[in-house]
Amino acid sequence: MIVCSNCKHTNIAGALFCSECGAQLNTADSLTTQSITTGQVKEAAGKRYVPPATSAVISAGDWVSLHLLDTGQMLPLAERNEFTLGRISEGQPIMPDIDFSPYQAYASGVSRLHAVIKRDANRVMLMDLGSSNGTYVNGKRLTPNSEHILNNGDVIALGKLKIQVLLKAA
Repeated sequence: MIVCSNCKHTNIAGALFCSECGAQLNTADSLTTQSITTGQVKEAAGKRYVPPATSAVISAGDWVSLHLLDTGQMLPLAERNEFTLGRISEGQPIMPDIDFSPYQAYASGVSRLHAVIKRDANRVMLMDLGSSNGTYVNGKRLTPNSEHILNNGDVIALGKLKIQVLLKAA
């Protein structure tokens, strides 16, 4: 058994991330990388998509990857053209497609339904959904409910959570 240093939850042997809080567990340095598909991380009962954290920038089916600047983790997005971004809150019936709770979203001021990222033809757009702490692109606050076109390398901030957008070349 592995005890999470963040929340003290006991996890099964061989786990890489805490099943309670999502923090990376301290394990042996001799781990091997395994290849997984996005189908393996979808929830069976719903349409909620939780992308795997990877070190690859962009793979074949991805149209955008979100690079979490604080942790260095990559969240590739594929299969759909639109994803809501936010954090899960206990007792909340509406959940975001991409949950940033494992990345200290609450402490960073990320709203439950903070923003939406979508692609339309050859453009990728971001829209703030009226979040409490705002959505920023390269330091400039977005007007709520107004689409903003993203470029490769743009840094978005959901509250204080900073994410670099890596677009796949068309």
